[in-house]
Amino acid sequence: MINAPRTRQDLCPGALRPWPADDGLLVRLRLIGGALPGAALARLLAVSAEFGDGDVHLTTRANLQLRGLPGCDGQLTPAALAALESTGLLPSRSHELVRNILVSPQTGYAGGRADLRGVAADLDTLLCATPRLAGLPGRFLFVLDDGRGDLLDRRADAGLVALSDADAQLRIGEAWGPVLGLAEAAAALAGLATAFQAARGDGPDAPWHIRELPTPLAPAAPADRRVPTPAGPLPYGPVPGGTHRHVPDGLITPQVGRSLLGAAELVVTPWHGIFVPDP
Repeated sequence: MINAPRTRQDLCPGALRPWPADDGLLVRLRLIGGALPGAALARLLAVSAEFGDGDVHLTTRANLQLRGLPGCDGQLTPAALAALESTGLLPSRSHELVRNILVSPQTGYAGGRADLRGVAADLDTLLCATPRLAGLPGRFLFVLDDGRGDLLDRRADAGLVALSDADAQLRIGEAWGPVLGLAEAAAALAGLATAFQAARGDGPDAPWHIRELPTPLAPAAPADRRVPTPAGPLPYGPVPGGTHRHVPDGLITPQVGRSLLGAAELVVTPWHGIFVPDP
């Protein structure tokens, strides 16, 4: 497949790079593996009620968006930005656009071959600690499947699939990479992102994805025999470890939000849902 050359940098929105929509500014807040403390959601709904349209919008990458926010010259007002930061969901101004880490929503709660929450957190720490990685495209996506196969059909730039509770196979663009220990996984994924950033260049026509590079970033490997078959989306309703709540149109209204605020921890899923872990 031949990809048309890029003619501009990606414009994925963030809190410091909002998107000008008809109803005001739109911002996106990245969640690592969809993890969302109940207290942060409560605060975010209050911020949306004060500055935006009153709702919190879910994305297909398990992130959050707010709409209708005030600003000037394409930037949020200082009060609106300070309110967003008060939620705790904007831990890095410099790297906010590149914290795109999708993880199996039930990982660590039920099923799967390994708990990948630690790998995801370590990867986020490494990304935010590497100044050059602040320049990754906002569309660059890490996908971590804990071995149940729920995210195998998701296109990834870099990622992994757990093969056991101790090892995983890397995903490098549309190819498989080496098998390695989970203790090495975060560093290996950050290394792939660093190598991609070096290979892509800095111009407006620079690739957004590993698959768009003119030469492979690393040698391809065969899929390990333990790689699972794709399992498809998490069904709505009671599931192992909790309940997967459907959020119609991906819209957390104040009413929907009130029904979720009894939980200390929530997990936004990439299927317009919220996984509510059992107490």
